[in-house]
Amino acid sequence: MKVTEHLQNATSTLFSFEILPPVKGKSIQSIYEGIDPLMEFNPPFINVTYHREEYVFKERGNGLLEKITIRKRPGTVGICSAIMNKYKVDTVPHIICGGFSKEDTENALMDLNFLGIDNVLLLRGDAVKTEAHFRPHTDGHAHASDLIQQVVQLNHGQYLDEEMESPTPTDFCIGVAGYPEKHVEAPNLATDLKYLKQKVDLGAQYIITQMFFDNKKFCDFVTACREAGITVPIIPGLKPLTTCNQLTVLPRFFNIDLPEDLVNAVEACKTPQDVKQVGIEWTIQQCKELMNFGVPCLHFYTMSKSEATAAVARAIF
Repeated sequence: MKVTEHLQNATSTLFSFEILPPVKGKSIQSIYEGIDPLMEFNPPFINVTYHREEYVFKERGNGLLEKITIRKRPGTVGICSAIMNKYKVDTVPHIICGGFSKEDTENALMDLNFLGIDNVLLLRGDAVKTEAHFRPHTDGHAHASDLIQQVVQLNHGQYLDEEMESPTPTDFCIGVAGYPEKHVEAPNLATDLKYLKQKVDLGAQYIITQMFFDNKKFCDFVTACREAGITVPIIPGLKPLTTCNQLTVLPRFFNIDLPEDLVNAVEACKTPQDVKQVGIEWTIQQCKELMNFGVPCLHFYTMSKSEATAAVARAIF
């Protein structure tokens, strides 16, 4: 079932969440341990991130360095299939530009289609950690908008092999990311909204936002989207703050601001458990305000750790 259908059929605010694939060497059970405590809240869909390849350089006997590709996390396609099989819940795999050729992308989409997965979240993705800037595959896509066009073409039965006879169209529901505090590479929020509008015009059917801790920024973002002519559902992305070091880590990695009241409350904590409780209570209040604002769904970034998200959900749902 498509995400948009879940949203249309809902009679109250939905609960959904995102997980990370396990690191190399971990079993599928590590994923289930993060999902099990959240299933009581009846998520209609679960997002599964994709992490591109990374590189290491190994010194060879002749003094030269060899660049070797390593893969630290298993594939999203297989994880989505395993989750659907175990929990009977829809999954939303992330598909990214980085590291994929157009043929790689088509093959992944065909696998998803064969497995009965109806949804994709399309993202450009980040640069490789060892590179300063994002570089697309030589035969891949540079922007999420290009990726959207390929999926839309597949939905119309247009495959890369133009000589295919009577190809079967796919029917993916396309989601994209939105940034209430703008994407880190955007010069300003207006420009960021222009590109978001372009993605919707190309075929994106809903938006999930980057995490934020100030509801006013989300509400202003939604208002700006509507004024720009973006009418698709906008789902807020939330993350309960759980450790003191996230005060510096989250702004650095996600280009977000943390409200002064939240920072002061965390800095006043005497124990790690106190910090976690402050984060949970802050997110509960966020959720209540967002539900009053009329959001269709509350989407949680769990980082595959369910305890704080479960505590918030128990207070809300």
